[in-house]
Amino acid sequence: MGTTAKEEMVRFWEKNTKSHRPLSPHITIYKWSLPMAMSITHRGTGVALSFGVSLFGLAALLLPEQFPHYLALVKSLSLGPALICSAKFALAFPFCYHTWNGIRHLV
Repeated sequence: MGTTAKEEMVRFWEKNTKSHRPLSPHITIYKWSLPMAMSITHRGTGVALSFGVSLFGLAALLLPEQFPHYLALVKSLSLGPALICSAKFALAFPFCYHTWNGIRHLV
């Protein structure tokens, strides 16, 4: 008679524990490379862009005022140029990186 799945699993883990094998694939065995980092960043910027576009679209549907009202509200905060430049970079970087990395991948 065959063994159950639970018995197979117990036997498998006992064997791995006795032989001191790491879980596979284990993150510590990989050497980080530039393509790996670029791929992870590309995925991260893609998620950030989809989240940002979804949030902006939802805000456009649900907020009571038009866009110029909220733009005037941000201008009235009198934020410093360093903060404005940082915010612009934080908005532009994911879009630029994701676009150029996608073109690089296609080429």
